[in-house]
Amino acid sequence: MAIDPRAALDRLIAALEAHYTAVATRRGEDDPAVDDAYDVLADAFEVYDDALGTVHGEATPFYLAEEDDEDDEDDDATDDDDLDDLPEYAYDDEDDAVRPGS
Repeated sequence: MAIDPRAALDRLIAALEAHYTAVATRRGEDDPAVDDAYDVLADAFEVYDDALGTVHGEATPFYLAEEDDEDDEDDDATDDDDLDDLPEYAYDDEDDAVRPGS
């Protein structure tokens, strides 16, 4: 049985409100209430998006990123700020790297 998109939307709105309240009243950096509210919000979003797609054939313009600790470590290693210190290169006609001024 498909979930009513309107009921799923109401649940999503309530989850957004609860998440905001948890963030606004956070008790420290690792407040479990914020983590719990995040999980409830993510679940409510997925239910709404699925219900919208099933009943109306539509989707939201959002997606939930998959959490992967390995990707986070890789992203840290290639931060854009680190690229600012690299020398700029030009390419000659044969696509060989040539330092500017060479």
